[in-house]
Amino acid sequence: MTAPLSGMTGFARAEGALGAWHWVWEGRSVNGRGLEARFRLPPGHEALEPALRDAAKSVFSRGNIQFSLTLKRDENAQSVQIDTDKLAAIVEAGRPLVEAGTVAPPTLDGLLAIKGVLKSDDDDLREDERTALHTAMGTSFSTAADTLVAARREEGAALAAILADILAEIETLTAKAASSAATRPEAIRDRLKARLDELLGGEFPEERLAQEIAMLASKADVREEIDRLKAHIASARDLLAAGSPVGRKLDFLSQEFNREANTLCSKSGDSELTTIGLALKAAVEQFREQVQNVE
Repeated sequence: MTAPLSGMTGFARAEGALGAWHWVWEGRSVNGRGLEARFRLPPGHEALEPALRDAAKSVFSRGNIQFSLTLKRDENAQSVQIDTDKLAAIVEAGRPLVEAGTVAPPTLDGLLAIKGVLKSDDDDLREDERTALHTAMGTSFSTAADTLVAARREEGAALAAILADILAEIETLTAKAASSAATRPEAIRDRLKARLDELLGGEFPEERLAQEIAMLASKADVREEIDRLKAHIASARDLLAAGSPVGRKLDFLSQEFNREANTLCSKSGDSELTTIGLALKAAVEQFREQVQNVE
């Protein structure tokens, strides 16, 4: 069975609840050269991040990934208190500045906006309650991560079909180049001899002429490039069948495809082969662009 190919673009959402708590995980993924996982967590729950980062590394190998957690508690079950000691300390610390006219007198809404002045039930969670909440949220995160994996594999299935079509086109163009009369050594020699005869009017020692034709024919021979193109096509198909993560290898292979196509064009002294080479370069560029989306 062919392993799945994964893309790097997707979206996922997972909801969860525990007692009076309700939360939503949202995950987004876009292309990236490596793996970069970022997390947006509510204040007080930063301790979740190390485990989440390890979990992300276990299922993703490439892409810029961001997960955000929205956490709410039922209003009827939530209470908020003012930390009067902290509030008094802040007011007292700022009193000299106010009396000196350096700053304006503090307002209630400004004081309450200071971190730690307002305390909610979330701040007073017992250790066992916080552990249970984090465990439940971690389970929901796994669901969101699995959903994101599925979305990326859906993109990968579409990419696999596109890449297979492009490889078929590259294979067809390679076969055309191989069957072109311009690639046969005898045709190359005949073409070069005709040009030399035209330029020199036949006044050239036959032995020296044979040497020059042999040297130029060797430089214009593209059979090695065609053989390497065929090998690259086979390698690319093997990688697609292997499934992700193969994006980096396919990217390297696309560079090798491009190298051979460029060499074929530079060696070509025949309009037919040049046309084939240019079409080949265009197909290789399409392949390279699509490979950038593969995990």
